[in-house]
Amino acid sequence: MLRRLLSRIAVDVTPARESRDLRLLLGGELITGLGTQAALVALPYQLYVETKSAFLTGLLGAVELVPLMAMALLGGALADRHDRRRLLLFDQVGLVLGASALAALAYAGSPPIAALYVLGAWMAGFGAIQNVTAGSIVPNLVAPELLRPALALNYGLMTLTAVIGPALGGLLIAALSLGAAYTVDALSCLAIVAAVWTMAPQPPRGVDLEATEPTRMLASIAEGLRFVRGNHALMGSFAIDLLAMTFGMPRALFAVLSVSVYHTGAGGTGLLYASVAAGATVAALTTGWLGHARRLGLIVIWAVVAWGVAIALAGLASSLWIAAALLALAGAADSVSAVCRSSINQAVTPDHLRGRMSSVFSLVVTSGPRLGDVESGTVAAATSPRFSVVSGGLACVVGVVAIVLAFPALAKFDAERDMAHAEPAPA
Repeated sequence: MLRRLLSRIAVDVTPARESRDLRLLLGGELITGLGTQAALVALPYQLYVETKSAFLTGLLGAVELVPLMAMALLGGALADRHDRRRLLLFDQVGLVLGASALAALAYAGSPPIAALYVLGAWMAGFGAIQNVTAGSIVPNLVAPELLRPALALNYGLMTLTAVIGPALGGLLIAALSLGAAYTVDALSCLAIVAAVWTMAPQPPRGVDLEATEPTRMLASIAEGLRFVRGNHALMGSFAIDLLAMTFGMPRALFAVLSVSVYHTGAGGTGLLYASVAAGATVAALTTGWLGHARRLGLIVIWAVVAWGVAIALAGLASSLWIAAALLALAGAADSVSAVCRSSINQAVTPDHLRGRMSSVFSLVVTSGPRLGDVESGTVAAATSPRFSVVSGGLACVVGVVAIVLAFPALAKFDAERDMAHAEPAPA
């Protein structure tokens, strides 16, 4: 009976067994993600150590937002008109250059704050292209019936990097230096280069690449935005995630809480980052039960409510370990929401629009936490870090009601009825 239960809840690894290219992509993203997450800890930690300001640390999110938005939209249009595999390879050049520059400044000591903001924006922009392009490739590597477990497996491995990566970043900073964390980020990009290099070409289906006119790029972006705007289930899934991340993601305060509240330094900062991802990883790797679920929209709604409650309680925690445990519960709820939202988004989108839909998805997923950086940092500067975390979690819960009223199609989404547009290629 226990074996039957485990087989029902454990994530299905069949997609990875049956698709060589999926294995390559997941392996490359796993290693590269470790370096990315290590740098994710290093940059805000470096800013707070240099400035001693929660506001200036949170401002990093605002600085990163514009290039992230622009490059995500551009990346989506490019992914729908060029070989997605080649686009991933070119994108790694920008990521290596940015991480190398951060490492050089860190080794030099006391870098200009403006330079850190510029390089943070650079990394956010090229990271957005990578996320959009990789996300649009996954559905074409598996058979239609394996789409949902493939997305769950992909998300589970991504969150695993977010568990190990921040801890690795904290250890590298504490044992070696900030420069070491950035160096690991630069070197890790070679993993996805090696993996993608051996994959088969990944052109978008249903598009004549030779007939594509580069001058129509803006029209292509507009077409993708019209598609997203016209699908209320998509809009609802994007809106509820943006709400949760803007008000309920206090990651900009992790360094502040660790240094000034819990007095645990870089190690505590890494633990807080890793806690969210640890809970998300456990949940993502036990999402086998979602393969049998139909009302994915309702699951998303209740998962976001659970996220907000856990974040609010974490703000009241009296110790680092209690806060970390509550953040892990929040991460588990977010993981369930993310898998369901990814399944909804990819399944209702035709392949020739997947890059542009993925650009909006990436825009929401990556810009939401950055808006959260600004919100949490501003509120913390005006009040206190604890009040910022608690009020953000409660605002998330209240906001869910508004999202449900504005986008009723999300709550009504039925997997068997509404996934009629899925067009993944056979494995």
